[in-house]
Amino acid sequence: MNHQDLLRTFGLDAGTLSAGGLPVHSPIDGARLADLRPHDADEARRMIAQAHGAFLAWRQVPAPRRGELVRLLGEELRSHKQALGRLVSLEAGKITAEGEGEVQEMIDICDFAVGLSRQLHGLTIASERPGHRMMETWHPLGVVGVISAFNFPVAVWSWNTALALVCGDPVVWKPSEKTPLTALACQALFRRALARFGDAPDGLLHVLVGARDLGEALVDDPRVALVSATGSTRMGREVGPRVAQRFGRCLLELGGN
Repeated sequence: MNHQDLLRTFGLDAGTLSAGGLPVHSPIDGARLADLRPHDADEARRMIAQAHGAFLAWRQVPAPRRGELVRLLGEELRSHKQALGRLVSLEAGKITAEGEGEVQEMIDICDFAVGLSRQLHGLTIASERPGHRMMETWHPLGVVGVISAFNFPVAVWSWNTALALVCGDPVVWKPSEKTPLTALACQALFRRALARFGDAPDGLLHVLVGARDLGEALVDDPRVALVSATGSTRMGREVGPRVAQRFGRCLLELGGN
């Protein structure tokens, strides 16, 4: 199967793959896989706004029901493990076994998150007031921004997204500009899970295709409650203070080996 046939299995059409502006190459042999149109800052803001609107509805959905969407996503990943693993290999340069292994990590985190969706309970705490007890309740945060690196193009997104969704939080994903095709493939599989789920709000997952400026849009937007970023320590030194300045939250995985 050539790369065009592979991409068509995820519903990525020729128009999308040849829109121009962002060339995508395979590190295996330098082959040009696609020319995508990058998003601009206005589109990023619209996506964040739609994700925030989805949050207002999704947080009201019972957590076990939210877990059902993640279960369906896990089924889609199982059905497309070989194809997505092959795409990871083609775009990130990994051997096929490692590409499929990364997809297996995605499946595993979906299984974990489905179980977690029925365990989001809090403590019941003794009170100093007679006849009273205090109850602890966890609330969804809001939009989660995910900035992922080229070397694990899909697993890192899944770790964040499966957990965010069961907790009531939509995701806006900025993948590495070196590996946008795997991100678009994941988005396509997620849409198939959404279609089977039936009644989810629009905007639970967006993919931002482009360069650093789109990551900065996620970092600086006050509607993005948490930024999960994977990359260099230099990036973390920039992301952390900028998110903290607006009292947002960060998950930073930096300088990994």
